[in-house]
Amino acid sequence: MTAPTPDPGNPPTAASAIRLGLPGGQAVTHRDVAANGARFHVAELGDGPLVLLLHGFPQFWWTWRHQMTALADAGYRAVAMDLRGVGGSDRTPRGYDPANLALDITGVVRSLGEPDAALVGHDLGGYLAWTAAVMRPKLVRRLVVSSMPHPRRWRSAMLSDFGQTRASSHIWGFQRPFLPERRLVADDGALVAELIRDWSGPRLREDGGDEDALAVYRRAMCIPSTAHCSIEPYRWMMRSMARPDGLQFNRRMKRPVRVPTLHLHGSLDPVMRTRSAAGSGEYVEAPYRWRLFDGLGHFPHEEDPVAFSTELVNWLKDPEPDRR
Repeated sequence: MTAPTPDPGNPPTAASAIRLGLPGGQAVTHRDVAANGARFHVAELGDGPLVLLLHGFPQFWWTWRHQMTALADAGYRAVAMDLRGVGGSDRTPRGYDPANLALDITGVVRSLGEPDAALVGHDLGGYLAWTAAVMRPKLVRRLVVSSMPHPRRWRSAMLSDFGQTRASSHIWGFQRPFLPERRLVADDGALVAELIRDWSGPRLREDGGDEDALAVYRRAMCIPSTAHCSIEPYRWMMRSMARPDGLQFNRRMKRPVRVPTLHLHGSLDPVMRTRSAAGSGEYVEAPYRWRLFDGLGHFPHEEDPVAFSTELVNWLKDPEPDRR
């Protein structure tokens, strides 16, 4: 695939930037679905039980291109959605707190006509997957989280672990007004490529990353209003820590996750430390499996898609995933 080249004189539209194909030329179905008072873009491949894929920052649905193919080949209906404010989904003026974003996700499950879904989330998508599993457990069949601890563990690490606070310096930087948005879109989204390179493990970092893929992410971030909407959830997460709404959300997340959970993490993740993510199983009252990928960074599903997809598919097919 040849990636679209950013053009500073012609800002990309959502359709031109995100309605892409998959590796190997497989035709993915793009469509919009209504949920929770907004419109969401989804990309779909395959038939079978629903697996809903949730991207993180600074990406969009296309980050799951390798897993979509693997899931479809394994007999699943793989659907990757763009979160609120990103890709081809609506950019609403408000609604970026995790409880509302989780309702977006469960609303999409209903709009797809399915009784439930296996949720697979990376980074922010993982944070929201944890949240959805607590808020709407009947709609979540299984839970897979990559590169993100349980929300209560994340909060604790951000407040008490200086190493995690330093690793998450970008989130603290997002709290400033206006400047973060401007930096994300400056030079045709050059910072997006820089962040993905810096947060990846040595395999991608030493190669300079996949320039075609980085160009896709840069172009998607330059869609008008995307930069602002992409960082609004992180502003809520930090600014609400001492507010009533944030404290209420933290109490709400005390309720245990009661669906089988697979927790995946790269051993060299510089953004979310292993010690911050490990231990999230204390919030799961169901089979919980922790898998650490040696030598991978913050994007294990892209850094080693074969290993990640194999782990994912094998676990989804396991009728009785046990504690390992």
